[in-house]
Amino acid sequence: MLAPTAPSEPERTDGSAVRIGALVPLTRPGWADAGRHLLAGLELAVRDVNGVGGIGGRPLELVVRDTAADPRRAAEAVDELARLGVAALAGEYHSVVARAAAARADALGLPFLCSSAVLDALTEQPTEWVARLAPAQSHGWRIYADFLLGAGHSRIAVAAEPSVYWASGAGLLRDHLAPRGGTVVELDVRTLTPEAVCDEVVDAGATALLLLVGLPEPAVSFVKAVRRDRRLAGILIGAPAGQPEFTEWVQLLGDDGAAVPFLRYLPDRLGPLGARVERTLHERLAEAPSFVAFEGYDTVAVLADVLRSHGVDRKRTAASWPRVAVEGTRGEIRFSRTPGISVWQWAWPPVQVVDRDPADHDRFRVLHAG
Repeated sequence: MLAPTAPSEPERTDGSAVRIGALVPLTRPGWADAGRHLLAGLELAVRDVNGVGGIGGRPLELVVRDTAADPRRAAEAVDELARLGVAALAGEYHSVVARAAAARADALGLPFLCSSAVLDALTEQPTEWVARLAPAQSHGWRIYADFLLGAGHSRIAVAAEPSVYWASGAGLLRDHLAPRGGTVVELDVRTLTPEAVCDEVVDAGATALLLLVGLPEPAVSFVKAVRRDRRLAGILIGAPAGQPEFTEWVQLLGDDGAAVPFLRYLPDRLGPLGARVERTLHERLAEAPSFVAFEGYDTVAVLADVLRSHGVDRKRTAASWPRVAVEGTRGEIRFSRTPGISVWQWAWPPVQVVDRDPADHDRFRVLHAG
C-alpha cells in the first residue's frame, strides 16, 4: 500500500521545470567512468524530451548528486532531493549504494527508477516506490555461470573483496554450478597478495579465475600477476561485474585486458532508436557508449512517459509502474513483480557475455547470450 511520509509536489502549470533527482558516481572510490556514461545517457534523454515539448509544456530538469559509491552519502542526497521537490529519482550504478537510496526513497514515498544496480535485494521488503531497469544479479550471473560451463570451466576460483554485492555474486555462482558438477573456490583478497592468489589458483586446479573486485585496484594488479605467471598461461580470467566495459580497463591493461569475459546488457542489434542514441552518445562521450549509458537514457525515457501520462504527483508515479510500456533503446520496457525481487522489475533486458578482442581492443566479441 502506498503511504508516503513526504508530501507530493503539487501539480503546477506555470511552466516551471519538472525536476528529477539523479544519483550518479562521479568521483572515487566510485566507478567514475560508469557514472560519466550513466550521466551522459540521462542528459541526452532529457534533451530529447525537452526537444518535443517536455512534460506537458514544462521543461524536464536533472538535479545531479555525486554518490561517490558511498551509501550514506546517497541516503543524504535522497533526503535533500526530496526536500527540493523532485518528482522522482533516477540513476545509480553501485548496488550497495542503490540499496541505501532505495531504502530511503521507500521511507520518504519518493519514486525511484534505478538504472544500473543489480543486487536482488534492492530493498529489504517489497515496495511500490522502486522500479529497476537492470537485470537482477541472480538472472545475469546465472547466465554467466552457464557460459563458464559451456566453455568447459567447472572448477572456478573467485578472488573477492568483502561486500554484500560480491558475496551475493559468489553465492549465486556456487549455487548454480554445484548441481551441474561445478565447484567454486573463494579467495579473500584482503589476506592474499596477487602472487599468493596465483599460487592458490594453481593448487586448486582451477581453469577460470573470476575477479570480484574493484577497478582500478585491486583488479589491475591481479590481472597483471596472472598474465605474468607461466603456470596460468591457459587460465580464463573473468570479470562478470563488467569492469572491462570501460576504456580505463584498456588504458591500464592494454593487451593483458583482452579476452576477459564480462556481462553486458545490450542486444545483438540495436533498433532505430538505439542506433540513433548510440551515435549521439558516441559524439558526446568521444568514445563508444557503454551499456550503462543506454540504461541512463532508458531511465529518463520511462520517467518522462510516466510523468506525461500521470502527472508529477509522486504517489501516482509509483502506482504507474505496472502500466509502463515504453520503447527503449534496447527493447520494450515493462515492469512486473518477479519472484524473489522486492521491486518492480524489467524482466528482462537483453544479457550478453562479451570480451574485448585481442586483435582489436575496441571490438567486443559476443561469447554467449541469455
